[in-house]
Amino acid sequence: MKILLDPQTFNEQKFGGISRYHTEVFQELKNTADVAIVCPIVYSDNLHLKEAGLFQNFRNAIFSLPVWPKFLSKKVSKIYKKKNISRTVKLLKQQDFDLFIPTYYSPYFLESLGQKPFVLTVYDMIHEVLPQYFTRDKHTVPNKKMLMEKATKIIAISESTKNDIVRIYPHIDENKIEVVYLSYSLNNDKKVNLNLPEKYILFVGNRNDYKNFAFFLKAVTPLLLADKDLFLVCAGGNPFTAKDQKLIAELDVAEKLIQRNFEDNELASYYSEAKCFVFPSEYEGFGIPVLEAMACGCPVVLANHSSFPEVAGEAGVYFELDNPEDLKNKITGLLENETLRQHYVQKSLEQAQKFSWKKTADESLKIFRSVVS
Repeated sequence: MKILLDPQTFNEQKFGGISRYHTEVFQELKNTADVAIVCPIVYSDNLHLKEAGLFQNFRNAIFSLPVWPKFLSKKVSKIYKKKNISRTVKLLKQQDFDLFIPTYYSPYFLESLGQKPFVLTVYDMIHEVLPQYFTRDKHTVPNKKMLMEKATKIIAISESTKNDIVRIYPHIDENKIEVVYLSYSLNNDKKVNLNLPEKYILFVGNRNDYKNFAFFLKAVTPLLLADKDLFLVCAGGNPFTAKDQKLIAELDVAEKLIQRNFEDNELASYYSEAKCFVFPSEYEGFGIPVLEAMACGCPVVLANHSSFPEVAGEAGVYFELDNPEDLKNKITGLLENETLRQHYVQKSLEQAQKFSWKKTADESLKIFRSVVS
C-alpha cells in the first residue's frame, strides 16, 4: 500500500498537536513492510518532523540561519512551502498511490485526486460548537464540511468528536466515522531543575478564549491569597497579554503568578512537581495535556464534558463547567488532603498506560487497509 501524505499541517505549524499527531503515527508506520509513505516536502520548519527525523530529504533549518535577514527568510520559506503543495498536486495527478491522507482541511487536492480514496481526520468540532471565538475564520467550517462529505472514511479522535459530527451534520453517514484515540509524547525519564516554588498549581499552554483562563484565575484567586506558599505557574502560552495583566492587577495576584515558556525536555518536570494540573477548557476534541499530566503522576482537575471523561476516565477530578466555587473546592481537596492526592496520582499513572502512539498507528492502519481493499 502506497500512502501519499499531504504536507499542509507541516506548512502551517512549527509545532502543535496536529503536526505532532501525524508525525507520531507515520513514524510508527514507516517501517511497516508493505506500507510506503510519500510526503513531498522540500522545506519545513516543523520541529516534530525535525526531532523524529521523518521525511528528512527536505531542508529544515537553513532559512533560519543568522546569515539570512528575517524578512528574506520568511519570504523564501513561503515560496518553498508553496512548492510543497505544488509537488503534492503533481503526485496526485500522476495517480501512483493507493490512499491520500490530508492533514488539515484545505480542499486543494480534490480536483487532482481522481477516484483515489482519502481518509480525513477530524480533530474537533470547536469552530461549529463555539463559533463566537472564530468569527474571522470564514474557511474552516465550509472546507471541513465538504471534506467530511467526500471522505471515504473519517477518523474522529474521540467519541465526543464523532457525536458532535453526527449531531451537527446528521446527513453524514455515521458508519464511515471511526474513533481512534491519540496519545502523548512526553519523556518523563529525566527531570530538570526548574527553580520553582515547592507548592504550585499548574496551567499549561494558551490562555485565550475557550481555554477559559480568566474563569480559572478568578476561581483560584481566593486560594492563592489565603496561602502565602501557594503559587500559580503558567507554562507556555507566551508572556501575559495586556488583557491578562489587567485581570491579574484587578485580582491583586501579580506576586502569586509565574509565567514561563518551556523547552520540550522541561515539560515533564513542570507536571511532576505540581500539586495538580488544571485544564479548565470549555471544549477539546481530545486534550493531549491531560494525558501528559497523568503520565507524570500529576492529578488533573478538569470539567466533566466534551472528550475529557474519555481521556481521563476515573483518574480525573471533575468540576462543574462554569461553576467557580466547585472548581475551587476540587483544587482545595487535592491541596489539603495528601491521601486523596496520592490516590489520584496512582489513578493517573494507570490511566495514561492505556494510550500509546503505537496503538493509534495500528488502529489507523487498519482503517487505511480497509479503505484500500
